[in-house]
Amino acid sequence: MPDKDTEKNTNQPIILCIDDDPQVLRAIVRDLKNKYRQYYKIISTSDVQEALSSLLELKNKGETIAMFISDQRMPVMDGVTFLEKALKFYPDAKRVLLTAYSDTDAAIKAINTVQLDYYLVKPWDPPEEKLYPVIDDLLDDWKSDYHPEFKGIKVVGYQYSRSCHAIKDFLAGNLIPYKWLDVRTTQEGCNLLALNGLDEKDVPVIFFEDGSYLSNPSIQDTARKVGLNPQIKHEVYDVVIIGAGPAGLAAGVYGASEGLKTLLIEKRAPGGQAGTSSRIENYLGFPKGLSGADLARRAISQAQRLGTEFITPQSVKAIEQKDGYNKIIMEDGTFVNSRSVVITTGVDYRTLDTKGVADFTGAGIYYGAAMTEAPACKDKDVFIVGGGNSAGQAAMYLSKFARNVSILIRREDLSSTMSAYLIDRIVETPNIHVRAYSEVVEARGSDRLECLIISNIKTGEQTQEHADGLYIFIGAKPFTEWLEMNIIKNDKGFIETGRDLFTHPEFEKIWKQDRDPYLLETSCPGIFAAGDVRANAMNRVAAAVGEGSMAISFVHKYLAEVK
Repeated sequence: MPDKDTEKNTNQPIILCIDDDPQVLRAIVRDLKNKYRQYYKIISTSDVQEALSSLLELKNKGETIAMFISDQRMPVMDGVTFLEKALKFYPDAKRVLLTAYSDTDAAIKAINTVQLDYYLVKPWDPPEEKLYPVIDDLLDDWKSDYHPEFKGIKVVGYQYSRSCHAIKDFLAGNLIPYKWLDVRTTQEGCNLLALNGLDEKDVPVIFFEDGSYLSNPSIQDTARKVGLNPQIKHEVYDVVIIGAGPAGLAAGVYGASEGLKTLLIEKRAPGGQAGTSSRIENYLGFPKGLSGADLARRAISQAQRLGTEFITPQSVKAIEQKDGYNKIIMEDGTFVNSRSVVITTGVDYRTLDTKGVADFTGAGIYYGAAMTEAPACKDKDVFIVGGGNSAGQAAMYLSKFARNVSILIRREDLSSTMSAYLIDRIVETPNIHVRAYSEVVEARGSDRLECLIISNIKTGEQTQEHADGLYIFIGAKPFTEWLEMNIIKNDKGFIETGRDLFTHPEFEKIWKQDRDPYLLETSCPGIFAAGDVRANAMNRVAAAVGEGSMAISFVHKYLAEVK
């Protein structure tokens, strides 16, 4: 890699100098630094092959080269040939050739062959007269068309790819900024693939700030690369919280702030179902509302600042109790020991078991708000199935992009399922249309969703309608299938806690403690449940936050009695 001038601003554009004569190279670098180091990074090398090999790394990192200054006479490759090769990586960079008097003919020819911007005859003393005016003019011209390169993760793929959607959804859910480059609509994405010897069959490809990339990676590989899955720090935790929705995040904040060794495990991304909401407008203290992603970002930052360890993506497949400890076994076979557990796994959207829906899930059909896909709905027609608040908020958000948003509901209107303030906003939004007594009976398309067959429940009439997207919000089911212990659940799979356990016929056979279960305690001592996963919970963000914090107070009581 060429030597770099160490500058405070790492986002500065680069002037790259190549000359095999060390004395000439030192002179040009010295003069350039004297004038331009405040605004540009000056990189230099005497090895033209090294310069070429560094271009791909610089491109993948998102670095910008403003100017190449290359000597013409070099033993391995002449300057014109180098500039011709460099043109493939940075076609907008200015190109300057350093020549001797005898090389002026080659320089003049290069004006046509590599669109040479200028040739400098050595020596250029004094630089104030022979160097700086030339460079100033070229850089001024370059800056007029310059747009700063995105510095960060870039994801290259195409819009209706399931694997691309999964990567985008994971990064966005974990609040990791990235730039999306669609190979079917942007030249930049195509160029990045071609320069790295890749093509469309290799997508998604994730390019990282260090210049490396992953082709068609798993979520776990991506998580490791971005540092989301650190090593477990303790042999035994005071409390392990399973699920990072509002209840789990609140438990993490209060557990760590009160001195407990706290670990938070999340299978996908912080925020849970609430984290996908485009706007939460009834949460105390935020009169203008806030997005679910913003709430999750604030909460996870607060929990980690206080000392909560956070692992994602990681699923728990079982809990085993032995000698007063809980062994939490992960999907990958690793395990964690904890003195207590708080289950806050929340709920998942129910799947729509309609013909064709499974075929296009992630390729035009999405569960939840799928905010990462909303910009792709610009000037298009999208549909929403469901009449709850989540569906209403998604409709409001999508209406900013889509030409038309149609809400399909089986009932007559939204009044029994959606908050009044949200209904009023939907009525006032001209491109949102509520269609009563309607349901999807089939989804059709080729490699992506293209149309829906929609039936009128009252008349039985069916219509085929063009659809660019379908977003599904049809109720929720608890994420508790993995629980195989003596944890009592109701007939819908929600976890029973506290005094509600007394009505269950199996409770007395399972519970062997001298005391009654605490309010949020399950039928297994030391294992608590909070938030939407708990039976009879109030499905509100504020209620989940309250239960998560309350669960920690019961954890303290439990830990005190088992010391």
